[in-house]
Amino acid sequence: MRYKTLIAATALLALAACGKRDALRPADGQVLPPKPATAATQPDVPALLTPPIETRPGRSDDVLRRSEERPDDRFNLPPPG
Repeated sequence: MRYKTLIAATALLALAACGKRDALRPADGQVLPPKPATAATQPDVPALLTPPIETRPGRSDDVLRRSEERPDDRFNLPPPG
């Protein structure tokens, strides 16, 4: 059992050491995507990899701010069957 754990830990350590450390850039012979029509400048690699805030908005649909009973919801029905 200890032997398997040691092998698994070694494999995970070796796999973790394989991370890429160089800056990202297009592959040889490839170029960045064309400039968007509404953009003022051509976005670089970090700008393309950073998601805009609209893709990960904060949750704002929960109307309860404290621990309290939820009001009855006539659409909250049990599954059929």
